[in-house]
Amino acid sequence: MAPRGVVAAGHAATAEAAAEVLRAGGNAFDAAVAACFTACIAEPVLCSLAGGGFLLACPAGGRPRVYDFFVQTPLRRRPPAELDFHPVTADFGTARQEFHIGLGAAATPGCVRGLFAVHGDLGRMPMAELAAPAMALAREGLTLNEFQAYIFSIVAPIYLATPGARAVFADPGHPGRIVGSGAVLRQPQQADFMEALCREGPDLFHRGEVAAAVEALCREGGGHLTRGDLARYAVARHPPLAREHLGAQVLLTPPPSAGGLLVAAALALLHHRPPPRPWGSPGHLRHLARVLSATDALRGDILAHGTLAPGARERLEDARLREYLQRLAGPPARRGTTHVSIIDAAGNLAAMTVSNGEGCGHLIPGTGVMLNNMLGEADLHPGGFHRWPGDRRMTSMMTPGAVLGPGPRRIALGSGGSNRIRSALAQVLSNLLHFDLAPGEAVARPRLHVEGGHLSLEGGHDPAAVAALTADWPEHTVWEDRNLFFGGAHLAVQDGATFTGAGDPRRGGVSLVVD
Repeated sequence: MAPRGVVAAGHAATAEAAAEVLRAGGNAFDAAVAACFTACIAEPVLCSLAGGGFLLACPAGGRPRVYDFFVQTPLRRRPPAELDFHPVTADFGTARQEFHIGLGAAATPGCVRGLFAVHGDLGRMPMAELAAPAMALAREGLTLNEFQAYIFSIVAPIYLATPGARAVFADPGHPGRIVGSGAVLRQPQQADFMEALCREGPDLFHRGEVAAAVEALCREGGGHLTRGDLARYAVARHPPLAREHLGAQVLLTPPPSAGGLLVAAALALLHHRPPPRPWGSPGHLRHLARVLSATDALRGDILAHGTLAPGARERLEDARLREYLQRLAGPPARRGTTHVSIIDAAGNLAAMTVSNGEGCGHLIPGTGVMLNNMLGEADLHPGGFHRWPGDRRMTSMMTPGAVLGPGPRRIALGSGGSNRIRSALAQVLSNLLHFDLAPGEAVARPRLHVEGGHLSLEGGHDPAAVAALTADWPEHTVWEDRNLFFGGAHLAVQDGATFTGAGDPRRGGVSLVVD
């Protein structure tokens, strides 16, 4: 029997939900919707129906398009003194990071509208069937794997912040402790909400009872969101940012995603000066570090104060990139993310990246769904919090993408990893296009990242090359092994009648060829 397609995702349950839809006769876009519903249950720190994201759709025989359902800043700002907005500390073991949570950190969600828009335009199975794997998992329970338990341990202060969150995510035997590896996590209330959503449609969330519950929660508890914010929200559809590179067409997410612009800029630099061979040599790593440093400088120009900085356009050589750069005007958000890549037997391609930040700590009453904390990012406002422009789509580093060619090869790809998304995807693309590595090898090879003049070098590189590179970078960190810090790139590949995939082991990724 010929394969029905290939799926790559950040959790086995997410991938299996998409595979189940392909086996039932759904297409890649149906499978992506099913995967997102299931990721809300299997990867709840990274994905929520009260978050947002982007989906790059390449319909077989049709024009590619990007669905932008990322979060929006609220229409109006409440005075800071009225807000529920406070810091918590996340413990990464070797480092600690401050996040801001509370209802005042929640931006207008877009995920529900996005899923229904994709389904309405491109899907063919009933929405209730697409949500069925997620609802079953939520009711029967998910056994937490080590990676998901690790993520929960990092953000435990958020998921224990309120009585509603503790009721779902605390260890039943120890209410002050987060659930751990091997625990069974059940979310029946969210299953009931998904069932109602499939029956009543997106207006339940954006105009109906849920919108009213969000408004009441924020009005009484110190948030910005109102029914007007939710009712006004609309999904945007854009043509992708396209770039020819080494005989392939690379499609990326355009603004307001900053990530696509920066990955395209990295490819432009690598086009003008290809990376030295062999892979991993001192020359290769030096060149790659310089390219990533240049895109980091460009990032700073683009995202200064959430708008274009003077002279930013002149830093790009490609006229098409300058045109896209003019549209980049929203405040930036760089938060926790997950990604799904799918290609079906008909050649439909879907690449979807979604995020809930880390969550704001509050569940929407009656839904089991946690609101995002996208307004709680310190990098949003160099001059301080609570100065964002109202009713503006926020920018993001999320960059679902595709590679079409050379020849019949088609690749769906994307990554989680906050600000490391741009460097992870630039390196995976270079591994695929410059070094012709197989998908699994292209994902697994160790990476590096440059930000603010600091070099982070993942474990696994040749020691001589590491010594040569770190001699050039006084500010550096050499990691002992692979780490989720460096992203989580998931690839689905079709080459003629052959399907392959690669899930990034850094983030518990899996891939399935669906028979």
